Amino acid sequence: MQTHFGRRTFVKGLGAAGLAGGLGLWRPPVWAISSPGQPHVLTGTQFDLDIGQTPINITGQTRTATLINGTLPGPVLRWREGDDVTLRVANKLQAQTSIHWHGILLPSNMDGVPGLSFNGIDPGETFTYRFRVKQHGTYWYHSHSALQEQTGVYGPLVIDAKDPEPFKYDRDYVVMLSDWTDEDPRRILAKLKKQSNYYNFHQRTIADFFHDVRTQGWSATIADRKMWAEMRMSPTDLADVSAYTYTYLMNGQAPNGNWTGIFRPGERIRLRFINGSAMTYFDVRIPGLKMTVVAADGQYVNPVSVDEFRIAVAETYDVIVEPANGSAYTIFAQSMDRTGFARGTLAVREGLAAEVPSLDPRPLLTMDDMGMGGMDHSAMPGMDMSSTSDDAIQTMDGTPAKDPNAMPGMDMSSMSGENLQTMDGTSSTDPGAMPGMDGMSGSATGAAAGMSGMDHGAMSGMGAMGAMQSHPATESGNPLVDAQAMSPTPRLSDPGIGLRNNGRRVLTYADLKSTFSDPDGREPTRTIELHLTGHMEKFAWSFDGVKFADAKPIRLKYGERVRLVLVNDTMMTHPIHLHGMWSDLEDEEGKFMVRKHTIDIAPGSKRSYRVTADALGRWAYHCHLLFHMETGMFREVRVEE
Repeated sequence: MQTHFGRRTFVKGLGAAGLAGGLGLWRPPVWAISSPGQPHVLTGTQFDLDIGQTPINITGQTRTATLINGTLPGPVLRWREGDDVTLRVANKLQAQTSIHWHGILLPSNMDGVPGLSFNGIDPGETFTYRFRVKQHGTYWYHSHSALQEQTGVYGPLVIDAKDPEPFKYDRDYVVMLSDWTDEDPRRILAKLKKQSNYYNFHQRTIADFFHDVRTQGWSATIADRKMWAEMRMSPTDLADVSAYTYTYLMNGQAPNGNWTGIFRPGERIRLRFINGSAMTYFDVRIPGLKMTVVAADGQYVNPVSVDEFRIAVAETYDVIVEPANGSAYTIFAQSMDRTGFARGTLAVREGLAAEVPSLDPRPLLTMDDMGMGGMDHSAMPGMDMSSTSDDAIQTMDGTPAKDPNAMPGMDMSSMSGENLQTMDGTSSTDPGAMPGMDGMSGSATGAAAGMSGMDHGAMSGMGAMGAMQSHPATESGNPLVDAQAMSPTPRLSDPGIGLRNNGRRVLTYADLKSTFSDPDGREPTRTIELHLTGHMEKFAWSFDGVKFADAKPIRLKYGERVRLVLVNDTMMTHPIHLHGMWSDLEDEEGKFMVRKHTIDIAPGSKRSYRVTADALGRWAYHCHLLFHMETGMFREVRVEE
């Protein structure tokens, strides 16, 4: 069977293919968890891990990676639910390091976040993690120190359930997706700070302009360009870092490395997909095979059959496939920005390959994607928002806020805003619901998601999209905020940009239903609303326009049940991860849907989930896009008696 690759992709694969027989520096491990005796699969209750630097060649040039036990990814750790595990992690670097057990319930001092959970592991030192395993499923582990995750400090984690699983399979493979760069990640971040679209080579051109004029008309094209210009954004900004510097890996191998999982026709195979990348969303499919999703973030879900799914950074999905007739099938994981892909094969023997699909067309962001769908961008006079009720809405610290004060000329008199709180627990005197609509400077918030400076007219689409979104006072006039979503909705049934109407059955969050009912069962006693904010040109990311260095902790009382509402005011997707506690995603009516450890928040969307504060201590809460977290989209959550 034939495969096809571009010249650059081929060159990138040469290093991985040539290591074993040529350079001898490093060989990607083989992952087949159904055979625990294979190299690089560690089982039991006692584990010794070391973190050190190792020369590696992925693209044809030797670079220094930071690896766990000398492999990329690190070894598969296989635990059993109910066991007490001990993990000794030795630091062989010249800098501090750490390991965080992503999605694992454990004491806060075992969570592995320097500055919150513990002091970190100093050079030459060994830290011992000890805790009881309270769950089962597919997870992963990674460094929480500086940018080490990008240089290779990550690995898969599989926990066998103590009770029989609700599905059967014959083979079991980890499929870990990640992104590798030959560049120093500090250099990547420095480039993004100077020019946020440095790695985006798909900007719109004059040819695109004239094409749009022909298809949409002169006025519509000019209006569209004007809106994006006022937002200081581009509809091509799908990802911050692209295949210009990234090589996308599957189980540590570049596309031409062709990681292969062996099967016999008729077998049921469990594939444990883990997105361990630093910055890349992947859209995954196996042409010729249906995938039955049976678990999300380690938790069982009602089986759902799909052709494709998007996996956000830090998420995991378990699927069952049944290859019956073919001898080889391609596992194809293209990046969301369509600049590259990871690829592997399911085959009846080594050396086989199936056709590799072409990348899908690169999509463009729309105003719908920015939470501005259905709006008639004219003038907005005299809008009546009196029916808007934000029952039990709080700022992040739990104190009431006063005077939503939404928009000049709008009647907001009966918005309840009950129990609206700010992040640190103090009262907000003016959340300033619509900063940027009343004399806001363009440099401050860049146009309130494209609204400032526009002729907003009668807003005939308001009835369809619902009430206007309020915003915290900290976003108003803030040089770190360049956009605000005006009408965000949950969009749980939306597969996401680039996946809509593509002719394939694509998984959505609306499809995910846990096999169990709400494990807590209580209604939340308060709601904490938090906005995901950023400034694209400055490459600055935050919550509520406040970067981590300036933010107060979110304080929760031990045992309470709270509702977290996240509003994405940016044009980027953000996978949000709360350490130490489960996140119970709700539907549009506030009903429990699915238990996860990472909640993906699409641009211009608003999603809510419940959290039971059942773990005392200090916990990290952050966007799992590494460079977003590093530049400020991070919070501390304190659970106190």
